[in-house]
Amino acid sequence: MSDGTLLQGQRLVVVGAGSRTGRELAKAASAAGATLVLAGPDPRKLEWTAGELSGPCEVLTLDLTDERSIADFAGRVGRFDHLVSTAAAPANGPLKDLDPADVQRAFSAKVIGPLLLAKHLAGQVCERGSLTFFSGVAAWRPAPERTVMATTNGALAFLVQALAVEIAPVRVNAVSPGIVDTGSWDGLGADKEAFLRAVAERNPARRVGSPQDLVKAVFYAIDNPYVTGTVLHVDGGGRLA
Repeated sequence: MSDGTLLQGQRLVVVGAGSRTGRELAKAASAAGATLVLAGPDPRKLEWTAGELSGPCEVLTLDLTDERSIADFAGRVGRFDHLVSTAAAPANGPLKDLDPADVQRAFSAKVIGPLLLAKHLAGQVCERGSLTFFSGVAAWRPAPERTVMATTNGALAFLVQALAVEIAPVRVNAVSPGIVDTGSWDGLGADKEAFLRAVAERNPARRVGSPQDLVKAVFYAIDNPYVTGTVLHVDGGGRLA
């Protein structure tokens, strides 16, 4: 089956659809035939994504830090086939400078929010449906000033295993990106090219990732009915290097 019909007739919820990764995923899913529900806290960014889609979509605001917002979202979204959350709220920096409020937001995006999404939405997933969340390579390759990122991503990896058991037969998986050129590294300016080249030289795959690599992993998790409780590492082997 080609990507052009992979999601034909299916309803896909993308949480974090205003982010760069979420936008690329939504565009690919729309091109693959899905009807999209775009969710996130900023309606302006969601409308931007909506304007780039080739198929039908609906925009619904959602705040993963607020259970009332999640419960309200569940009431509005109705039945769906798959949900993918790319949400993240990094709290990076030296341990001595960490703000508890920033740490809480990081856990809400990566751990508490996904847990509450499963709590309120599991009963609305259609047969053979799934939930897919985004973890990250920092959990397997921690670095200074990335303690919260490593911990939240690691917690999510265990959460998907527990949820896969508790809310079965709904499938629950995670995609764990490594260094991917989504535009998030553009802030490095003139140093970006050297940084990405160094990553490619170190990775066993000898390249950095692209948004299309992440989309392929998500589509695999969505489409394969025998995959659940699994973390799909899309990092070029970066966690091993």
